[in-house]
Amino acid sequence: QVQLVESGGGLVQAGGSLRLSCAASGRTLSTYSMGWFRQAPGKEREFVAAIRWSGRGTYYADSVRGRFTISRDNVKNTVYLQMNSLKPEDTAVYSCAAKHPGGSLTDDYDYWGQGTQVTVSS
Repeated sequence: QVQLVESGGGLVQAGGSLRLSCAASGRTLSTYSMGWFRQAPGKEREFVAAIRWSGRGTYYADSVRGRFTISRDNVKNTVYLQMNSLKPEDTAVYSCAAKHPGGSLTDDYDYWGQGTQVTVSS
């Protein structure tokens, strides 16, 4: 069992930056692929970014590519999402997730965190 806890959310002005962290306990993250998802009020949860268990291979939604960067530190058992050039439409609850290697990185995750709120003001 993997427990995931996100942090780093908050209120930021458009054009600003935030770095989200996802700390894991219970198991080492080094054997899991990791993803970030977000859900805005009244909308479906959507894929944001993912990184393979090896760290070799990152994937992004078109809406965030070039602005967001996912990374991982397997020693610290933590995954990060660096978010730059934030826009009001990035406002959402951001959750991290872990999955066993294999298959698509955009869905079918095994473990989820509770999420952290990101609000971008215009």
